[in-house]
Amino acid sequence: MSKNTKKIICRCEEITEEEIREAIREGYTTIKAVKRRTRAGMGLCQGRTCSTLIRDIIAEMTGVKKEDILPDTVRSPLYPVELDVLGQKKKDV
Repeated sequence: MSKNTKKIICRCEEITEEEIREAIREGYTTIKAVKRRTRAGMGLCQGRTCSTLIRDIIAEMTGVKKEDILPDTVRSPLYPVELDVLGQKKKDV
């Protein structure tokens, strides 16, 4: 792999390692902060794939132990609802 090849950390949002490192250099030194700055971890997998990689990069760049870096809150992604379900009138009980 050449030096010019971009290493993708978050496949869902197509965020590169360099973008993660830039965010950390700017002072975003938690997984949650990096996520908010770059959108890494906001895709369909909700960070299940990339959060460990982000944690490793934060630890490397800041000197903080990996186990001391708190994980981000994982939330289930929303799912589509058909419009006719939203338009149904409430039935009397």
